Amino acid sequence: MKAAVFIEPGKMAVQEVEKPKIEKATDAVIRIVRACVCGSDLWWYRGIAKRDPNSLVGHEAIGVVEEVGAEVTDIKVGDFVIAPFTHGCGHCAACLAGFDGDCMNQEAGGNSGYQGEYLRFVNANWALVKVPGDPKSYSDAMLNSLLTLADVMATGYHAAASAEVKKGDTVVVMGDGAVGLCGVIAAKLRGAKRIIAMSRHEDRQKLAREFGATDIVPERGAEAVEKVMKLTDGGADAVLECVGTEQSVATAVKVGRPGAIIGRVGVPQKAEMNTNDLFWRNIGLRGGIASVTTYDKNVLLDAVLSGKINPGKVFTKRFDLDHIQAAYEAMDQRTAIKSLITVSEV
Repeated sequence: MKAAVFIEPGKMAVQEVEKPKIEKATDAVIRIVRACVCGSDLWWYRGIAKRDPNSLVGHEAIGVVEEVGAEVTDIKVGDFVIAPFTHGCGHCAACLAGFDGDCMNQEAGGNSGYQGEYLRFVNANWALVKVPGDPKSYSDAMLNSLLTLADVMATGYHAAASAEVKKGDTVVVMGDGAVGLCGVIAAKLRGAKRIIAMSRHEDRQKLAREFGATDIVPERGAEAVEKVMKLTDGGADAVLECVGTEQSVATAVKVGRPGAIIGRVGVPQKAEMNTNDLFWRNIGLRGGIASVTTYDKNVLLDAVLSGKINPGKVFTKRFDLDHIQAAYEAMDQRTAIKSLITVSEV
């Protein structure tokens, strides 16, 4: 089968690799229909994080189940599914508490290889999210929105849920990438009255407003804090931190009112953090790896299918698998908010 492979920083390739097989009774093999490039993929693409050469890549996809292991009873061959990157088992303490992103029975390396024609998916019985019908039943736009439920929309929702966004809240969203934009959607979905998007790029500002942002703040650092404080008369009720940089986290702490909660989903780019500012202003900090399956099953799949949200608009450029290099370049050069990869026909 064909699959995207990381060669070295800045260089991707499509190679013929062995088609995955059922290795455990809890596995499924999925024929991938659509996949995509994530902002976190740029870490190793840019050489900021290490990755083994010739390794399979990708962690977001939708597809059709081709084979299941003996213990997979809730998912059947032919089912149309969302393949979350989290692989929750559904029965450990983390999954039962609603934190399947921290499942205690995940398999090392199991959440990679989605940018290929087929995928071996572990913990398939609970973690896969079944979509009614088949891919042919849905419009192109709907398929794109369903794809976001493999990661980016659920991650944006995790930021809002972690920050305990509720009806009537004023929310600041740090980051105008796909996760931040999905955070705007999530804040609105949870009833936020005012949503302030921190964005410096016109195309992303426009989409943020379409998704529900009421205000745009392009400034950064001290200027951004001053602007938000004026807009909110003292700070936001909740802050969604969807970047992970030191500056973004520091700003998030400063734009919340006393007692606000920060929902942090930006992958940390620095190990150290001064928590004293949290203490002196009674700011809460929560977040981490999104509970993708939990959110999809409880909230997000219905929201997409009913047309209540349309997160698929974050895909602003489309590529086939043979042009994987161009898909990564578009993300790296910020000419795409998020790159869609069409792997096979529906």
